[in-house]
Amino acid sequence: MQPEIDLGPLTLKTFGIMFALGFLGAAAVCGRRFKELGKPADWAYEMIFAALVGGIVGARAYYMAQNWDAVKDDFFGNLFSGSGLVWYGGAIGGAIAVCIWAWRRGFFQLALLDLAAAPLALGYAIGRIGCQLSGDGDYGKAWDGPWAMAYPDGTKPTDQTVHPTPVYETLAMGLVALLLWRLRDRLSNGLLFALYLLLAGTERLLVEFIRRNEDVALGLTQAQLISVAMMIVGGVWLLVAFRRAPRPATA
Repeated sequence: MQPEIDLGPLTLKTFGIMFALGFLGAAAVCGRRFKELGKPADWAYEMIFAALVGGIVGARAYYMAQNWDAVKDDFFGNLFSGSGLVWYGGAIGGAIAVCIWAWRRGFFQLALLDLAAAPLALGYAIGRIGCQLSGDGDYGKAWDGPWAMAYPDGTKPTDQTVHPTPVYETLAMGLVALLLWRLRDRLSNGLLFALYLLLAGTERLLVEFIRRNEDVALGLTQAQLISVAMMIVGGVWLLVAFRRAPRPATA
């Protein structure tokens, strides 16, 4: 665990480093896929930049809305402070920004969703490495198993051994990214993205059972409720496509 790296007078946050590497990794995969589709590889960096800007704006706006009573007395001070980013807001803002970019480039189609599937999984996997290195509180419940870990020097420290859930998520979503990449020429018309929704939703639903987040409804956390919605959308999408697929003629 290494929340910070000191380079002389410069201090680098390992979470920020992995956050940036996640975007760069996603951009590299997008660039490769754009070339395979006969599109300019530079589109990948335009798309990732749009996602980054939209993600930051969305994450900040979501935080402000979620904590309005705490920030309303110093709206602009909190708006431009260095803390307070919410992942769900970032996902929404990033998606809106990418859709606007795609519309302007004439690429607002289902192929965009399929193209984004593997990069999304890879970026998430790399980002979770940052959670592990920084010990930011995304670790799991108390556990004394063979690979249990404590985070005494984390940004949210604990001396109690717990499930290292960021490691689980990095491994799981890394495998999901690899699977989606291998299936990129076999599933189209949004089906690759539907599979991403199903797999990513399943991964997060399961890992939340050993994380420390509080239940909000039906015995599930907020992340689990969103994950269930992802699984339903992805599963129904795949099921409908399977049922509509032409069957081979019988003799």
